[in-house]
Parts: sequence; C-alpha cells; structure tokens
Amino acid sequence: MYQIMDEIKQGIQYVFQTRNRLTLAISGSGHSALEAALVNILEPGDSFLVGVNGIWGQRAAEIGERIGARTHPMIKDPGGHYTLQEVEKGLAKHKPVLLFLTHGESASGLLQPIDGYGELCHRYQCLLLVDSVASLGGAPLHMDQQGIDILYSGAQKVLNSPPGTSPISFSDKAKNKIYSRKTKPYSFSLDIKWLANFWGCDDKPRTYHHTTPIISLYCLRESLALIAEEGLENSWRRHRETTAYLQGRLQELGLQLFVKDPALRLPTVTTVAAPAGYDWRDIVSYLM
Repeated sequence: MYQIMDEIKQGIQYVFQTRNRLTLAISGSGHSALEAALVNILEPGDSFLVGVNGIWGQRAAEIGERIGARTHPMIKDPGGHYTLQEVEKGLAKHKPVLLFLTHGESASGLLQPIDGYGELCHRYQCLLLVDSVASLGGAPLHMDQQGIDILYSGAQKVLNSPPGTSPISFSDKAKNKIYSRKTKPYSFSLDIKWLANFWGCDDKPRTYHHTTPIISLYCLRESLALIAEEGLENSWRRHRETTAYLQGRLQELGLQLFVKDPALRLPTVTTVAAPAGYDWRDIVSYLM
C-alpha cells in the first residue's frame, strides 16, 4: 500500500505543479482537507483573513472561529473577486498569519486570479491557503510558481475519482509554521505531523495512523495517472474550449452568464443568471 501512496504523492505533485515534500491525500472530502489546513496552521488567537465570496469562504471562516482564531472576513457579493489592492489593505490592517482564497468558487462560477497573491502575502509574513476543489485540472494553477503555501483539492471533480480523498500540499514555510506550533491541533485524525509520517513525508519509519479508504486511493492513483497521460496543458485547454462553446450557445439562446467578465469565468462550472420574470429558487427547486 505504501507504494500506491508514494505514487499518489508523485501524481499530486504533478497536478499541483509543486516539489513540496509534504504532499499527501487526506482521507475525506474537500471539507476535510480545508479543516486539515486550518487546524494545523491556525492556533487560538491567530489572525486569519478570509475571502468570503461564496460558501467555501463562509466555511473557512466558521472553522477559523471554532479554532479560536481572530477571523476577519473580506465579504463580497457572489461573483465578486479580490484584487491585489484589496487584499493588501486587509493584510496591512489585520496582520494575519494566513489568508484564504477560493480559486474556483463553484457556487457562482468565479475563477479568482492567483498570480501575485503569494508574493504579496509573503511580504506581510502571511501564508496563502488556496481552495482548488472545483478548479484543479480545469484551470491553470502552479503552486510553487505562484507562491501558494497550502493548496488542497478534491478527487471527485476534474480528477473524476470517487469522493472521499483530497489532495493537499504544504510549502516549507507552512511546514515550519506547523512544526513550531505552541499547541497541538485539536484534531488527531487531521494532525499533519502524524499524516506526514504515515505518508512517508519525513525521514522517520512510517507509523500506522488510520485505516485509509483503500479502494478510493486506488481510484485516485488511476485518476492522477490519466491526467498525467493527457497532460495538464491539454486538460486546461480542453476545459477552456468546451466551456467557451457551451457559454456561446447559452448566450445564443438569449441567456445571460452570471459572471460578466470572461476572464473570471470558471472553466469547470458555468453559471447562468435567472431570466427576467423567473425566481431562481423555483428553477433550482425544479431541477433538484
């Protein structure tokens, strides 16, 4: 099983475009990966800056509050994105140890720009945490190049694997923050020090931590192998071209796309504004 886990690590490093040694898959959904990131980085009293422009920012803020962090939400209406200037204001005002941004906000179909945000955070001695559950494999993302300190995703989106495993990776800066904590993370199951050893991310003999979802790990390994075979650039292009075709045909029908700026539209999720005279709640109720 350790060989399968090692191959999964290599696959995650490829799709994340990272050389981070502390790279593994959390047993659980993307929520588990989000919580793993937060409970290992944040300690009670830490300042935490959160981009809240949809459900995932809301969840991150709630977890931060449960940890006891001083949580500072930057609230935007659905479909709104964060500029470097807005983020810098928050960094200067709150001096956080961590900033959370959602790369692909699936509730609104927004693609948040990431270039420059890692460098900006590091100037303020802040780590950057990015949610890529809905975007990984469908939109360009370069963890090391973009200065992302913690990146996580899910297996069930573009990777096309059953839900239940979630790739995650930590930069050296993030690793140092974890290993210099003054308190233990409140979750044993999500304790990255234990998981790092279990996944062979340190130089110590591996120690059993928990029973992994073995079938899901085999599926994740195959999913990563398939996207490596296709090539990330080809996957990004396929999603971009397919989405552009879909959006064009929707607009030909007279429908309006929810995200107005084409550069900010998520290639993996297309959102449509409710036509005049219709209540979006009725549409959702009918579809569900």
